[in-house]
Amino acid sequence: QVQLVESGGGLVQAGGSLRLSCAASGRTFSIYAMGWFRQAPGKEREFVAARAWRGGSTVYADSVKGRFTISRDNAKNTVDLQMNNLKPEDTAVYYCAAISSRLHIGTRTYEYDYWGQGTQVTVSS
Repeated sequence: QVQLVESGGGLVQAGGSLRLSCAASGRTFSIYAMGWFRQAPGKEREFVAARAWRGGSTVYADSVKGRFTISRDNAKNTVDLQMNNLKPEDTAVYYCAAISSRLHIGTRTYEYDYWGQGTQVTVSS
């Protein structure tokens, strides 16, 4: 089992920045990739960004390219999401997730085996 805990959400004005962090514990050796998803009220959960747990490969949704950066802190065993130039449409609950059953950096929710509890990000206009 892998446990994931997100932190770093909050309220920010449009144009501002936030940094989310996802701490992984448990059988982290089994992780192939980590991703961030978000879900706004009344909408489906959507892909934001993902990266290989080992190595530098990354994938981003078109809506966040150039504004968000996903990175890994090896010392802390975390995967972070730096969010710059935030927009009101970025408002959502953000979830981190891990893949251990596939050798693939997924962009679909069904590809992920473990999920965190989510952290709220609110961007005011």
